[in-house]
Amino acid sequence: MSLIDRSEILDAGNLELLARQVVEGFITGLHKSPYHGFSVEFAEHRQYNSGESIRNIDWKLFARTERLYVKRFEEETNLRCVLLLDTSRSMFYPDTGMSKMKFSVLAAASIMNLLKRQRDAVGLSLFSDTIEEQTDIRSSATHHINLLQKLTDSLQSKKTAGKTDIVPVLHEIAERIHRRSMIVLFSDMFDQHPKEDLFGALQHLKFNKHEVIVFHTSHHGFEKDFDFEDRPYTFTDMESGEKVKLFPDEVRRSYREQSEEFYKDIRLKCTQYHIDFVDANVEEDLDQILLPFLVKRQKMRG
Repeated sequence: MSLIDRSEILDAGNLELLARQVVEGFITGLHKSPYHGFSVEFAEHRQYNSGESIRNIDWKLFARTERLYVKRFEEETNLRCVLLLDTSRSMFYPDTGMSKMKFSVLAAASIMNLLKRQRDAVGLSLFSDTIEEQTDIRSSATHHINLLQKLTDSLQSKKTAGKTDIVPVLHEIAERIHRRSMIVLFSDMFDQHPKEDLFGALQHLKFNKHEVIVFHTSHHGFEKDFDFEDRPYTFTDMESGEKVKLFPDEVRRSYREQSEEFYKDIRLKCTQYHIDFVDANVEEDLDQILLPFLVKRQKMRG
């Protein structure tokens, strides 16, 4: 299914159906790839460690995969995940097709579908310049439906969306999450604070031994490559409303250099803080989201 088709389905409000289709397609692909060991088929298993008892080995699974997996006990399988979704005005770009907001909502819903299949608990935080919504972290079916509705509603919030002010928001969220969790952030990282303040906020998320994934969402063609025809454009800042007229060729090189420098710094800091940083292109499929998420979950299981 193309991104255009998925964008139209999102406009029609069928988020749950679309997320389920995305995950089922992803799982099918995993079984045909070198990463099939991360499939949700193994949600209740972990790899066998040499020297431990063979009593709990799943021999039926071994017959299918030729790999040794041990059945987990219930207390080993529960995971807490908090999805942080930037709902600021800039996330609604581009105006047509798959915007950053649509992409992030669909990605979040797909991760929720994986968590539901694995009986993990999930919570949701929606934010722009303030925290607009923060739910409990639960695993019930009713809670899952409630989160899907909140995600669907967020797609209609463009007119009331605030500016990006991610630094104080991340500090506040870090203070609120006390138990060890996986924290998954979707944001275009457009923020007016100095880089050092942003790095400090990201580091704060690592408190209490949280595992953190940052999905930097962007439209690579427009926002990274500045791939516009060489004709006069009037560019409008979606958050400030400021306008500037220019020919793209006049600024493309310097734009690319400054943009790459900024995100290179973020990637470097995330590496130093042991935070997974994923450059998520809204022009590509959601496997770029689901595979890093599943790998991170597997690592948390040990």
